[in-house]
Amino acid sequence: MPVLAAHVTDAPLDLPALLTAVEDARSGAVVNFVGRIRDHDPEAAGEVVAIDYTAHPDAPRLIGEIAGRVAADLDPAGEARIAVAHRIGRLAVGDLALVACVASPHRALAFAVCAELVEAVKRDLPIWKQQFEADGRQVWSNLGLADA
Repeated sequence: MPVLAAHVTDAPLDLPALLTAVEDARSGAVVNFVGRIRDHDPEAAGEVVAIDYTAHPDAPRLIGEIAGRVAADLDPAGEARIAVAHRIGRLAVGDLALVACVASPHRALAFAVCAELVEAVKRDLPIWKQQFEADGRQVWSNLGLADA
């Protein structure tokens, strides 16, 4: 399965470009996930107005490795095509934070790969977020300190 695009970037995410990257004549299904900044979060006491994502320096390399691992685990025949991008920096409510696109000959494979790709990126990519609330409060999450 080719991983056609895997990026960590401070530029706005381009969903149409990622969809175009995975499409081909063999693909009968294209599944995408778009994660956006929302105005609330269970970890926030008030209204969320922005999130600042900070990435480990290895994150740009690791996102490709994560996508490759998901591909190897779920699509050993190599039929699906993957594109994934995570944005870093300060994002406002409504901005795209994570986009994953998977094309394959059949929908079941595309759905399975896309779902696992999103979970793996959220779980394994070293990106931390600082939420900014309307009242000025700031909350960090994804620091990996819960069991420390």
